[in-house]
Amino acid sequence: MPDWLALYYDDPIEITHGEGRHVWDSAGRRYLDFFGGILTTMTAHALPEVTKAVSEQAGRIVHSSTLYLNRPMVELAERIARLSGIPNARVFFTASGTEANDTALLLATAHRRSNTVLAMRNSYHGRSFTAVGVTGNRGWSPTSLSPVQTLYVHGGVRTRGPFAHLDDRAFIDACVADLKDVLGHIRPPAALIAEPVQGVGGFTSPPDGLFAAFREVLAAQGVLWIADEVQSGWGRTGDHFWGWQAHARSGPPDIVTFAKGIGNGMSIGGVVARAEIMNCLDANSISTFGGTQVTMAAGLANLTYLLEHDLQGNARRVGGLLIERLRAATAGLPGVREVRGRGLMIGIELVKPGTDEADPQAAATVLEAARQGGLLIGKGGGHDSSALRIAPPLTLTVAEAEEGAAILENALRSPY
Repeated sequence: MPDWLALYYDDPIEITHGEGRHVWDSAGRRYLDFFGGILTTMTAHALPEVTKAVSEQAGRIVHSSTLYLNRPMVELAERIARLSGIPNARVFFTASGTEANDTALLLATAHRRSNTVLAMRNSYHGRSFTAVGVTGNRGWSPTSLSPVQTLYVHGGVRTRGPFAHLDDRAFIDACVADLKDVLGHIRPPAALIAEPVQGVGGFTSPPDGLFAAFREVLAAQGVLWIADEVQSGWGRTGDHFWGWQAHARSGPPDIVTFAKGIGNGMSIGGVVARAEIMNCLDANSISTFGGTQVTMAAGLANLTYLLEHDLQGNARRVGGLLIERLRAATAGLPGVREVRGRGLMIGIELVKPGTDEADPQAAATVLEAARQGGLLIGKGGGHDSSALRIAPPLTLTVAEAEEGAAILENALRSPY
């Protein structure tokens, strides 16, 4: 394996199996999972409805590629098109979020006949050559070479940067002015790509309505809006099914990308776009592994379970409890700069006490301490990975939220 394929923990763990919100390592130790394989185990580990669907489909046929009719793919596409809010929507499946964003950029640049793209500072959109080219986070951007010309605008991080001192309305106005200034110096770009909640960036987000304000400016020049919902979709934020709906006064985005949670661990990504955009390619294109039958069966079963059990509502209720519990627990800790998020997508940013300077070592220490306490969490952030990321499966119970918060409270005291 390459050197850059990093592992969590000084003594890395092998996860051998899971059930519900828990996983076990090869030594037999059980952990409460508050990261879900990077927000991918969305409903639960070993969810019977999903494992049954996968097993039954695997017993019929696993894969045939998009060159043949594929009923599970069509059925899932129809459901996602309806849920997307995009009129006359078309869906294309990929095998990952990286590939989904790559496809969205291909569609936007082909449709607009421009290779200029706007992106947000502190953003992350995947590890392909094109996706890295629109990633505004130096820790995840190994090269400055890119097939697109990318310009970064303000707004993805509410509490840092030159506009952090402003109230929400003034913050939005300042970011819009910055966007207009950028547009005044370039030819009209193809698209703005933005995460409604920045994932790898540490679960940061702008005030509600920012992207609607951006959309009004962009639409005047025909610039497309791509919402990267790879981490924020499917009801995880609790308040909305899609993260973009917090910015919805101007209607849905032109393109939405998704992945991770929809497959509950199976490799599914995809793009939703208006037909005129999706159909703009004038060359052949297929996907060998996007839309393969066994993953589509998993996605259908998982989406059905999520909707029938109102997991968005559970994320809102239990997530609200968890974030308030964490805010109360960290109120007296000098190294905790901010507890932020919505639903079951919560970030805790750590700094060196008495300063505003990021403290990645403290984040690493808390990660280890939480593991020792029986809790798995993630980390990220544009400031040297100084933010803890908390994103449990959406079936999390109140009792499990309380348990995890207690472990995390003890772990947060370990660096200080």
